[in-house]
Amino acid sequence: VQLQASGGGLVQAGGSLRLSCAASGRAFGVYHMGWFRQAPGKERDFVAAISWSGGSTYYSDSVKGRFTTSRDHAENTVYLQMNSLKPEDTAVYYCAATKSNPRSWPLRNTDYWGQGTLVTVSS
Repeated sequence: VQLQASGGGLVQAGGSLRLSCAASGRAFGVYHMGWFRQAPGKERDFVAAISWSGGSTYYSDSVKGRFTTSRDHAENTVYLQMNSLKPEDTAVYYCAATKSNPRSWPLRNTDYWGQGTLVTVSS
């Protein structure tokens, strides 16, 4: 599975962005998909995940209620809708795939990483 993230950019605080992650390969449907982010000088942290079926989603406390993840099996794409953005959301965002339990997703459980897309939120 190859993952290609896009949709990052510069936005003012309170604004919205939608990230996309396009997956190649027929196995997309069997993977749980997730989003992580890494701010400058910080570790890469879990943001959100969606089960292989799309029936379950999980979010970090810092984004719960503001971010929504979804997936489109027909398009082999997963999305991260980000609303009410804050300057502290500024980071490089990575999409990821795993066959492990997405409810608890340490970095080591990631099977595939996409390249990052930069999100900058100005105050």
